[in-house]
Amino acid sequence: MAEFVLPRNSRIRKGKTFPAPAGAKRVKTFRVYRWDPESGENPRIDTYDIDLDNCGPMVLDALIHIKNDIDSTLTFRRSCREGICGSCAMTIDGMNTLACTKPIDEIRGKVKVYPLPHMHVVKDLVPDLNHIYAQYTSIKPWLQTETAPPPDVERPQSPEERAKLDGLYECILCFCCSTSCPSYWWNADRYLGPAILLQAYRWLADSRDEATGERLDDLEDPFRLYRCHTIMNCTKTCPKGLNPGRAIGEIKKMIMARTE
Repeated sequence: MAEFVLPRNSRIRKGKTFPAPAGAKRVKTFRVYRWDPESGENPRIDTYDIDLDNCGPMVLDALIHIKNDIDSTLTFRRSCREGICGSCAMTIDGMNTLACTKPIDEIRGKVKVYPLPHMHVVKDLVPDLNHIYAQYTSIKPWLQTETAPPPDVERPQSPEERAKLDGLYECILCFCCSTSCPSYWWNADRYLGPAILLQAYRWLADSRDEATGERLDDLEDPFRLYRCHTIMNCTKTCPKGLNPGRAIGEIKKMIMARTE
């Protein structure tokens, strides 16, 4: 299990145990990270024995069942429940993924649920995303042009040009990849990380964008881009099956092509 950014001098302690209801036949144990900064207490791991006959098939269903029927103090993010919004990204069974698309039946033994690793924790399973969203803003993730658009039509793009965006536009900014990256753990203050660099390449690959030179200038930095060491944790953990490592490599190739 990856290390988490916890309060100084803190240790994760054993928390409360919530047994399954009497007569439950399909019981699954969930061990869930809990921390309330206002309590002044160290983080803890609470244990919930869930009757699977009383909740849906996904880990998020179990968390919702816990919050609604067992322990209303449990805090986590969720929204779409369809793997689209990225809100419920967390570490489940040692892998960063989306709780709404992770089947409980795929997990052997106890289900261990933690917040995304190496992020400051706001409360329980909720990481602080302010810094990584500021990094996202820094790449100017919108179409930049100087020429006027054609009158009464959208900017044209051939099917071949559009195909270059496949595997990029699907990113939902869940940040499972960035929080799986050791280089990002060590250099998050300056290294943009896989999620943001994949988003940067999405605009570099867009034939309609006219700010390629400026975008590459902003990325050509020993830390913003070149802290990537192709460990490829990012690609392994992406719940959408994308390849941030490849996108980072393509950015490097574009920068090298400018100097040849």
